[in-house]
Amino acid sequence: MIQTLIDYYRIPGGSLGGISPTHDFASANIGFFQFGAKNICYGRCQTGATADVAGSGQFDASKDVRRDGTMIQLPFDFAEVIDNLRLERYRQKIIPGREIFAASELVRKLYYLFRNCLSVSVRRQLQRAYFRDWEKLPFPAWPVDFTVDNLHEEFLRLLMETSGVKKVPFIWFWPEGAPNCLIMTHDVETSAGRDFTSKLMDLDDSYGIKASFQIVVEKRYEISDEYVSEIRRRGFEFNIHDLNHDGHLYRKRAEFVRRAARVNSYVHRYNSQGFRAAAMYRNQEWYDVFEFSYDMSVPNVAHLEPMRGGCCTVMPYFIGKIVELPLTAAEDYSIFHILNDYSTTLWKQQLDLIRERNGLMSFIVHPDYLIERRACNVYESLLDYLQQMVARERIWTALPGDVDRWWRARSRMKLVSRGDEWEIVGPEKERARLAYAVLDGDQLVYELAGASPRKSAVR
Repeated sequence: MIQTLIDYYRIPGGSLGGISPTHDFASANIGFFQFGAKNICYGRCQTGATADVAGSGQFDASKDVRRDGTMIQLPFDFAEVIDNLRLERYRQKIIPGREIFAASELVRKLYYLFRNCLSVSVRRQLQRAYFRDWEKLPFPAWPVDFTVDNLHEEFLRLLMETSGVKKVPFIWFWPEGAPNCLIMTHDVETSAGRDFTSKLMDLDDSYGIKASFQIVVEKRYEISDEYVSEIRRRGFEFNIHDLNHDGHLYRKRAEFVRRAARVNSYVHRYNSQGFRAAAMYRNQEWYDVFEFSYDMSVPNVAHLEPMRGGCCTVMPYFIGKIVELPLTAAEDYSIFHILNDYSTTLWKQQLDLIRERNGLMSFIVHPDYLIERRACNVYESLLDYLQQMVARERIWTALPGDVDRWWRARSRMKLVSRGDEWEIVGPEKERARLAYAVLDGDQLVYELAGASPRKSAVR
């Protein structure tokens, strides 16, 4: 189970004790429980679990942690819980009844059949009714959920205490010691959004931002070679956005395999590396069929997405051979048309939280909705705020493909002891930075080698 910590931090193997289960809990019931006051987990736990997330507080597994020498004994499988959260295996236990209704084959067929016949105002009223209880959802935590990150930090802290180690080296999360990473993405849903792409690139460029454009490759609109070439010539990224945006990609396994083969053909045709599904639909258990390098279809917390859930982390992670770049900020459509909020308030709130945790700041902003002047003004305000924040804090602003390549390189890096020093070895090691996790009371402090400490707010 300590391999999960090694993968997250890139700490040297054998530098700490280990984590083991207190019992063989293969027969334990799977459900929700807590580790500490705020970390809701999902998995098998010897001390108890509940099928209802609201009852998870009855079972606090942190009270049943045992220490045996340098080993920590847990009443659950740490790696299993992390996978369950990242892959949203708990999702079927939290979705409201109307999501099940909306996900039915008949309802979805009828909606997409008549969608273009419904006025925009009618569609928005239906969507607001669908999302009316979003603020009452207890899990994942709104507006950003850090459960996966909290658990990694908490278990590293416990291992350090148990092993009597005050300071553990690791490979910093971002290149050149950047405190965070920022990516901007644009999903092009209609021909109007396609035709606005050049102006949007002008706008992004004026604030020093390069973004990726996700393009619907079938039925929605024509994609000319000139359009693809312009995006890439200007230093932006061209990715695949579903197949035809009809909401049926993950309907049935056989149909998914057929469609995924077509998606893969477009990945190769356009030499694209990234993908995002329509409406953030997803089934991570099926990703082994895909041939792209990275995916951007999993929200951190999905209270305002058609599929509820969330991966509960602000860091990239692997799903098999694919790197997942989670969406960590609310979509523009959700803010403008579901919340009816034409401001940057929510975005700034999410950014403040993610900055504290050194996470990935990722956005979806649709060119289709920026044609309206009021929405475009809000986006310009966001770009101005991001430009100042990046300059002030030296945040790494990257294309999604750059983050994919970095995360893959970092996953192959290792720390090697050279006497009293640590050396980073592996691909792109010259961009990597040595950091330390240091015990500070009941918290961890992150210190970049040769820099000021960074507090990590372990919950």
